[in-house]
Amino acid sequence: MTLPIYEVEPQLRSAFESESARAIIEAPTGSGKSTQVPQILLDSGLAGDGQIVVLQPRRLAARVLAQRVAAERGETAGGTVGYEVRFERAVSKNTRIRYITEGVLLREMLEDPELSRISILLFDEFHERHLYGDLSLAMAKRLQESARPDLKIGVMSATLQTEILESYLSPSITVSSEGRTFPVEISYSDRSVRGDVWDAAADVWHQEAKRGIEGDVLIFMPGGYEIDRTLRAISEFREADDWELYPLHAELPPERQDAALKRYSRQKVIVSTNVAETSLTIDGVRLVIDSGLARQARFDPNRGFDALTIERISRASADQRSGRAGRTAPGKCLRLWTENENRSRAVAELPEVKRVDLAEVLLTLRGLGIERSEDFDWVEVPLSQSLERAEQLLHDLGAVRNGELTQIGKQMLTFPVHPRFSRMLIEAGGRQCVRPIAVIAALCQGKPLLLRKVGRHVEELRDDLFGDVGLSDFFRELRAFQYAKSQNYHQGNCRKLGIHVATARQTERLATRFIGIAEKAKIQLEEGSANEEGIRRCVLAGFADQVARRRDGGTLRCELVHRRKGEIERGSVVRDSEFVVAAEITEVEKSSGDLDVLLRRVTGIESSWLLEMFPDECVTRDVIAFDEHTRRITAVRATVFREMVVEESGQGEPNEAEAARLLAEQVMEGRCPLKQWNAEVENWIIRLNCLADWYPEAELVKIGPVERQSLIEQVCLGAISYKEIKDRPVFPVVRSWLSEGQQVMLDQMVPERWKMPNNRRLKVRYQEGKEPVLAAKIQNLYDLKEHPKLVNGQVSVVLEILGPNMRPVQVTQDLPNFWKETYPKLKPELARRYPKHEWR
Repeated sequence: MTLPIYEVEPQLRSAFESESARAIIEAPTGSGKSTQVPQILLDSGLAGDGQIVVLQPRRLAARVLAQRVAAERGETAGGTVGYEVRFERAVSKNTRIRYITEGVLLREMLEDPELSRISILLFDEFHERHLYGDLSLAMAKRLQESARPDLKIGVMSATLQTEILESYLSPSITVSSEGRTFPVEISYSDRSVRGDVWDAAADVWHQEAKRGIEGDVLIFMPGGYEIDRTLRAISEFREADDWELYPLHAELPPERQDAALKRYSRQKVIVSTNVAETSLTIDGVRLVIDSGLARQARFDPNRGFDALTIERISRASADQRSGRAGRTAPGKCLRLWTENENRSRAVAELPEVKRVDLAEVLLTLRGLGIERSEDFDWVEVPLSQSLERAEQLLHDLGAVRNGELTQIGKQMLTFPVHPRFSRMLIEAGGRQCVRPIAVIAALCQGKPLLLRKVGRHVEELRDDLFGDVGLSDFFRELRAFQYAKSQNYHQGNCRKLGIHVATARQTERLATRFIGIAEKAKIQLEEGSANEEGIRRCVLAGFADQVARRRDGGTLRCELVHRRKGEIERGSVVRDSEFVVAAEITEVEKSSGDLDVLLRRVTGIESSWLLEMFPDECVTRDVIAFDEHTRRITAVRATVFREMVVEESGQGEPNEAEAARLLAEQVMEGRCPLKQWNAEVENWIIRLNCLADWYPEAELVKIGPVERQSLIEQVCLGAISYKEIKDRPVFPVVRSWLSEGQQVMLDQMVPERWKMPNNRRLKVRYQEGKEPVLAAKIQNLYDLKEHPKLVNGQVSVVLEILGPNMRPVQVTQDLPNFWKETYPKLKPELARRYPKHEWR
């Protein structure tokens, strides 16, 4: 059968032969774009003597597609068609079509900036918007516009946001293939899944199996754990005896992945992650059961790097999944969520560039010679705070100085992992502790190994078994991991100690991977037992932006680098260290609404290590602080590491401006209230801010929190104690925010009081974002015919018209209409109730 993509073969060739050599290829799943487009381009001679490189977002797809295309050409992978992914490659000097993952291309750019061996770059499944896909496309476009105008670029997907790409790649040619798919009947659950999603999926499969299923079944689950549980739940049904059951996810060895994709004489159930959502061809699937969940990478502010979290997929992703049932015949898709829930799902996935940590990407950009990330031609520009956070981290890890890569930064580039862990592994190589650091890096990735809130008995068992590990919480986790491993991850034995078995298993897999990365980077692995001090120094190297100093010996409160504050979690085993580094910093909201900043996974360090490992960032200067007991500013001569005092060496001199800033902070936080900052001052600020909104042509600067602190600093200038500032005049300083002319305008346009015809002056109530309100007794309004208005008649006042009991009888913004229509009806009743008052 001829695949649909061949119907647009002439347009494809024309697009790549065009002057821009940029093609956007829109073709649905099953059209043959992933396998046939590179062959069409190769056989047409458009690649010349160079390679056609097809970028895939997933390792599994890259390998399987290469093997399929090679088979179509009567070869095995590694000949004309090959693949290259992390930890695995099958290529040769004869390879002309090469399937690779996005990270491989970027590392190739570091070694060969002009990609001299490549003629055509094809970005497949681009709709998934992986961060490295965006980055690779931007780099390819940059290269084509400079040193390689002959480079041809194609972007392919089943569902593309073509308007974004057409604008970004302009000029380009869009080629669309309609494809051929069969109808898929989509059904939803009557109610939300209440128990475990794997049991729900197994129950649905069981019901369908009893009715009779045509073809194979594909079940989508978020990860390996859920896949195993689903297969176990299905296998408990008698009907499963007649079926082949297979898992499919990226962590499986290649032979087990291939087994899931083969055809069998019996029907099969494949339980897969979203690796089966696109690219892979799984023949024979007629029924899809969709959990609606996937593991997504998202920046975790607690850990300071990305974490995989289980999230609801978008509607676009759900449509991709359902389409797997209609490749060769009509099919069905059973969604384990309600139709109402479906409407509340996101239309499409948020691009990774908007939700993940950018530190590794910015490090790669530096390696590619791009110093200013804000000037980079992003497909979609990241959030500015994400860029700032990533830049700060690279500086703190010692990878970048003055915008340029350091020697350590260049070393870190050779590690395909987050910069925190590449920095730790580099440090570990010099301290003979690569293996334990690989385990610690792995422990950081998933759920906590040791369950919290396990009770006194379990804590005592842990103390007896794991011993005194007061220098690092990681030491206790390392020993717990070794125990779980020695017990062959026995569920019962681990449960007694509150050890999370799934985390322990995952830790072993990830640690092995980290060790492999270290070996590939030619880091010498240690022989014998590792030095505990070396391990602690390595943790410091990877989390140098999260160093803290205990504020006093009696509490767990800490001062962190970069002028932050926090508290060591009470469950930490680190009790005696003055200086610590935290691998997790978590904000926990208290009942009062305030935030507790908790330091978790804490490791004790020595102050001398900071001076030794970060000499350029340890400076001696006068440091001033606010003493909470005496409520005075103190000054000491001290050595400072990233705004945190490491050691004191004598008395210092308070800086006047810095003293004012610290006192102002205390005022702002409510610890040192200014007696003269009263309601009159607050009302003046509100009036100013209202006028700035209502009369923008005056170009008045509003007073917000930052401006408020600046004014308070002026009040505090020259003082070093609360006693000196608590009775200081405030209003003159606040009024000086405006010039004399502006102050006159403020009083005229938004007066504090409104003068009535009877000469009474009534207070106007102002509130930002709302209309002004004037409350007045009816008797004070008798001679007022026009409705009160402010700001040269532009802002109408809300009139609260009060009876003699001072309660509103009417609220209006049209006083003349009140006198004409409403007052005649109210007057008889009011006169009867209050005969002593004047009623006109």
